[in-house]
Amino acid sequence: MSGAPDRDPGLQPERTRLAWRRTTLSGTVATVLAVKTALHGGPTAAGIIACALCCALWLAFLRLAHLRIRTLTTAPAPTPLTPRQATAAVLCALATAMCAAALVL
Repeated sequence: MSGAPDRDPGLQPERTRLAWRRTTLSGTVATVLAVKTALHGGPTAAGIIACALCCALWLAFLRLAHLRIRTLTTAPAPTPLTPRQATAAVLCALATAMCAAALVL
């Protein structure tokens, strides 16, 4: 008896990877629609700034999601998401949604 039993992750890491991918896909759709809406009537300074902001937020979230998916794939016992990473992911997702909503309205 060596103490703690071996970890049996089951399907939880796979579900988490899929959730990160779904969230990334929805952010991609929101960003594409925001860019399309902003450039629909011709480019304006405000529209270009909003597009650039949406794209920057999307890229930041994409990078974070990629790092997390890679961690879940390679580590036998993945480390928990740090509070800084979790905060960054939430802020990027919320800010992207707000930018997209502002461009649509």
